Order: sequence, then structure tokens, then C-alpha cells
Amino acid sequence: MANLAKPQLHVAVGVIIRQQQVLLALRHAKQHQGDKWEFPGGKLEQGEAAENALKRELREELAISVTACQPLMQLAYDYPERSVLLDIWLVSAFEGEPHGVEGQPVQWVDIASLHQLTFPDANQPIVARLQQQFCGLA
Repeated sequence: MANLAKPQLHVAVGVIIRQQQVLLALRHAKQHQGDKWEFPGGKLEQGEAAENALKRELREELAISVTACQPLMQLAYDYPERSVLLDIWLVSAFEGEPHGVEGQPVQWVDIASLHQLTFPDANQPIVARLQQQFCGLA
């Protein structure tokens, strides 16, 4: 049997920071890795730049307009059923009050407390990086 490559999803992810807190959204139960907290974002469209996808997705999901962001990290992760390539951006300024446009719960969480929540496996390196960078935690 031929070894078929898993589809890879290219995703723009927003780490939205405000006063030592980060904004998280809860994935719907029916989604891949459902009922877990995530950093908001979504899939890049064909030919779309990661920064443009980030701004579009955060506008669609949270009703905010990103005014300042910078690349934080990029990582690839293989789940059994698919691979993801995450383009992770630090969002330091935005306009509007974020809320779950698609009915998803959102909350501000202290960066130091992130390790206490359940995230998709691919998000664990982001949590570790944020806690190291902002809290000095290893």
C-alpha cells in the first residue's frame, strides 16, 4: 500500500497580548482538537500572505482590527490525521473589543497560568515560549 502524505494545513495564529494576559478561544466540540483552548487564527487562503490571513481571521472570528503585529515563531506539527504549519504572530495592538463572533467562548488568561489549561498538542510550544519570554518560566 502506498504511503500517502497527510494533508498540511497552513494556519496563521494570533497571540494577542494585553497586560501580561493573552486572549484564548475555545474550539467547538465538533472541530479537530475540540473542547480545547487555542490561540485564535485560521487557515491561509490560496496565495494569501500569513500576516494578511491573520488580520482577516481575527476580524472574522473576534471582530478586531489588528494594528500592530510581528512574527513570533513558526512550527510544524504532525497529528495522526493531518499536519499543520503554524505561522504564529504576536499581536500587540488592535482596535475593537474581542468577542466570539462564531459563538465560541473567549477569555483573557494570565500568561503565567497558561500551562493549567488544555490546548491542542501543536500549541504546547507556543505556551512554553510565552511563559519563558514573559514570565521567565522554563
